[in-house]
Amino acid sequence: MGAKFHFLSVLFCSTLFWLASSEPFEDKEALLDFLDNINHSRYLNWDVQTSACNSWTGVTCNHDNSRIIAVRLPGVGFRGSIPVNTLSRLSALQILSLRSNSLSGPFPSEFANLGDLTSLYLQSNNFNGSLPADFSAWKSLSVLDLSYNDFSGSIPSSVSNLTHLTALVLANNSLSGNIPDLNLPSLQLLDLSNNDFTGNVPNSLQRFPGSAFAGNRLSPANLSPSLPPVPPPSIPPKKKSLKLREPAILGIVIGGCVLGFLLIAAVLIMRYSKKEGKNGTIEKSVKKEASVRKGASSSQHGERNLVFFEGCNLAFDLEDLLRASAEVLGKGTFGTAYKAALEDSTTVVVKRLKESVGRKDFEQQMEVVGNIRHENVAPLRAYYYSKEEKLMVYDFYSQGSASVMLHAKRSADRIPLDWDSRLRIAIGAARGIAHIHGQTGGKLVHGNIKSSNIFLNSQGFGCISDLGLATIMSPLVPPVMRAAGYQPPEVTDSRKVSQASDVYSFGVLLLELLTGKSPIHATGTNEVVHLVRWVHSVVREEWTAEVFDVELLKYPNIEEEMVEMLQIGLTCVARMPDQRPKMSQVVKMVEGVRRVNTGTRPSSEGSTPNLTPPMTEIRSSSIIH
Repeated sequence: MGAKFHFLSVLFCSTLFWLASSEPFEDKEALLDFLDNINHSRYLNWDVQTSACNSWTGVTCNHDNSRIIAVRLPGVGFRGSIPVNTLSRLSALQILSLRSNSLSGPFPSEFANLGDLTSLYLQSNNFNGSLPADFSAWKSLSVLDLSYNDFSGSIPSSVSNLTHLTALVLANNSLSGNIPDLNLPSLQLLDLSNNDFTGNVPNSLQRFPGSAFAGNRLSPANLSPSLPPVPPPSIPPKKKSLKLREPAILGIVIGGCVLGFLLIAAVLIMRYSKKEGKNGTIEKSVKKEASVRKGASSSQHGERNLVFFEGCNLAFDLEDLLRASAEVLGKGTFGTAYKAALEDSTTVVVKRLKESVGRKDFEQQMEVVGNIRHENVAPLRAYYYSKEEKLMVYDFYSQGSASVMLHAKRSADRIPLDWDSRLRIAIGAARGIAHIHGQTGGKLVHGNIKSSNIFLNSQGFGCISDLGLATIMSPLVPPVMRAAGYQPPEVTDSRKVSQASDVYSFGVLLLELLTGKSPIHATGTNEVVHLVRWVHSVVREEWTAEVFDVELLKYPNIEEEMVEMLQIGLTCVARMPDQRPKMSQVVKMVEGVRRVNTGTRPSSEGSTPNLTPPMTEIRSSSIIH
C-alpha cells in the first residue's frame, strides 16, 4: 500500500511539474513551419528542443506559457511572401512586428484569424495590393502601422470598426481616393502623408495637424487647423490706429522674438554643456540620420537596416536603436560610445564612428570582425553604414572597462581592483589578442589596445573590444594622440599598425595594471610622465618596489607574481619591434605567472617554484626609452 501511495505521489508531482513547465507546442510548430518556409538572412535560435517561451528570439508567451502572445522580429532579413497557414495559427497572438524586412505580396488575408491582435507592425517592407476590405476581425486592434510599403487603392470604411484604435500609420504608400470619415474618438496618432489622396480632409480627422496629410493632392481649404482666429464682431479693427501702430508693434515683435531666441539658445547651450554624456537618445545624437530616415522611401529601406551577424539573437532594428534611451559612455580614439537601453529592456553599446573609409572597405572589415567568436574578444553584433553615419553594436558590460576600474576616483568607499582581478584581465586580454593575430592567415591587427577597450567577461577575464577600427579610419582623422602612451615609437600613423605594435600596447597595459598609473599622466608638479620611461628609470635605479600600485601592497604572497609580470611587460615594450615576443608567446608567459588558472595561487605550504627573475635580469632586459 505504501509503495502504491509513493508511486501515485511521484506521478502527481510529475504531472504538476509537467504542467508548470508546459510549452505552447502547437504555437511552436506554427512558428517553426513559418521559419522553414521563408527566406531569411539572420540566424534565429528557434529549435524544437528548446523553450519557445524562455529562449526563442523575439517570442513572448502568456503567464502560464500555454500560448504565444507576441512575436517581434524586426530587421531579421525575411524575404518573399508570408507562408500560408503559419502565423495565422497563432490564434492568441496580440502583438506582431515584422517591420524592416523585405516581405512582399498582398496583405495576408489569413491574419483575419488573429482575433486577439492589438498591435500590428508591418512597416518598411514591400507589401503591395489593396488593404483588407473588412477590418472587423480585429476588434481589439489599437496600433496599425503599414507605412513604407506599396499598398494601393483606397482606405476601407471598415477601419471605423476599430473602436480601440489609437495609432493609424499608412504613410509612404500608393493609396488613393478620398479619405473616409473615420469616427475614431480613441485615435491619437494619424499619419497618411506621402500617398495620392484627393478631396477634402473629413471633419472627424481635422483635429490632426497638417503634417498628417502632407504629400497628397488634398484640397488646401481645411489643411490648416491652426489659422489665426477672426476678431469678434463686437470689437471691430480700427484701420487708422493699426496703421499708426504697425511700426511699433513690428519692432516690439521682432525685438521680443530676438530676445526670446537668445534666451532659449543660452538655456539650451547651458543644458547641453552640463548634460552632455548623460541621458538622451541615439536619435538626438545622430541628427543627420534622422533626416535620412525621413526622406527614405520603401524601396530604399534596406539601406536603413542594421546588418546583424550570425549567432546574434537581438531583435531590433535601426528605428529601435535611434529611439533608445542613451547615455554617453565615453569619447574615444575612433568615435563616441553610447549605452543604449531598448524598449524590450535589452541594453547594448553603440559606437558612433568618426570619418572612415568607403562602404566596400568598411563592410569587408566588418565581415572579418563580425565573424570572430572568442570568449576574450567582445563580439560585434551588428553594424550600420551610410554616407552620414557609421554605427557598430556591441554587448554591454556592466562592470565598465579596465580603465574605469583602475583609475576611478580613489575615494574611501571605492573597492580597489585586487591582484587576482588584474591577473585575469591580463590573461584574458592576452588570449584575445593572440586569437585575433591568428585570423586572416595571421595578418589581422587590433591596432587600438588600451585599458578603456578591455572589459570583463562572465568569468572575470579580460575581453578586448574595438577590434579592427584602426585600418578603416579616414586619413582625415589626425593620428596624433589617437592612443597616447600605448603606441610604440615606430608608429606615427595609427592606420599603419602591426602585430608587433599590438604587443607593445599590451605591454603598456601590463605596466598600467601593475602600477595603477595611466600611460601618460601628470605628477604633482604638472610634469607629464610617460609610463614606460618612468618604469624603466625606477627599475634601473633598483627601486623596483616603488613601481607597484600601493593598493596591491596589502595583498600577501604576490610579490613574485608581480615581478614576473613586470618582466613580461618590459619585454613587450622593447623599443625595436623584432625584439618583442609574438602574442602567442606572451600568452604562455602570462599564464605561467600563475600555474593554476582557476583564480587561486598554489598553496604557500607546498613547494612553489621560484618565479622571480633576478633584478639584474630585469635591468639587463630593459631598453631605456
